[in-house]
Amino acid sequence: MNKLLTATALTAILASAATAQDITEFNIGILGGENAQDRMTSNECFRVKVEEALGVPVKLFTPADYDGVIQGLLGGSIDYAWLGASAYAKVYLTDPTAVDLKLTKQNLDGSTGYYSIGFTRKDTGITNMDEAKGKVFAFADPNSTSGYLVPAAELSAKYGKLEDYFAEVKMSGGHEQTIVGVANGDFEAGVSWADGLGNWEDGYSSGAFRKAADAGLVDMSNLVEIWRSTLIPEGPMVVRSALPQDVKDKVTQLTADLWETDPECAAALAAGDAKDFIPVEQSAYEGILAARKLQEGM
Repeated sequence: MNKLLTATALTAILASAATAQDITEFNIGILGGENAQDRMTSNECFRVKVEEALGVPVKLFTPADYDGVIQGLLGGSIDYAWLGASAYAKVYLTDPTAVDLKLTKQNLDGSTGYYSIGFTRKDTGITNMDEAKGKVFAFADPNSTSGYLVPAAELSAKYGKLEDYFAEVKMSGGHEQTIVGVANGDFEAGVSWADGLGNWEDGYSSGAFRKAADAGLVDMSNLVEIWRSTLIPEGPMVVRSALPQDVKDKVTQLTADLWETDPECAAALAAGDAKDFIPVEQSAYEGILAARKLQEGM
């Protein structure tokens, strides 16, 4: 009997080991925020490293909107993504078992948060959000934390219904589109995200402004900050729960070590300078989960 149990246990262990290698590809989803080609370029070094670690083809997917990544994770066509807190909340509220929380970004000052930044062109003469009343205002995407959920909630609490406060409220489609749209005069003001560290002229240390400035898409000296949200928890890097454990472990460890092994690749992934990628817990997102429930009438 003991021998039978031992043999059975051994068979189970071997089967488990075989299953752990039983993936034929690995798919990484990238949220909107910059155009698809720039997203592919920024994440290519990471894609190559994951492919080397797993020994299977790794593909990058850049859906047109945030919901494409969300549905990919829920449906099993995407295996890994760095989500914003609001996008994670939507995944969790739809299926709390769909993904495992793994890592988040730690800023240069040791914090793990960022801000939604309201901004305009300097030549509009607008210096604060009070003066943006009656203007065309841009958000990024309905599933964006800093590009919609948090700023919409905070601005609504102060100014009431935003469709009445602003002349028009638009969804640009992503952070880059908002920044470029404001810079080009398509919108009179909008919101995007940054860690709030360093200099405005550089686009701060990391975030969408830094990414746009580094890419030469905008001259930050032509833009001005007019509003800042409360601190938002940095979004989580997640892996699909159904994946073999060793696959999840390899990708997580590779990412956690990235600032030490390849700082240039880490900076490309992080949209600028940061300190590290560190473990994150569900408790970090309780406030965002509550806000998302309220938004959706749950």
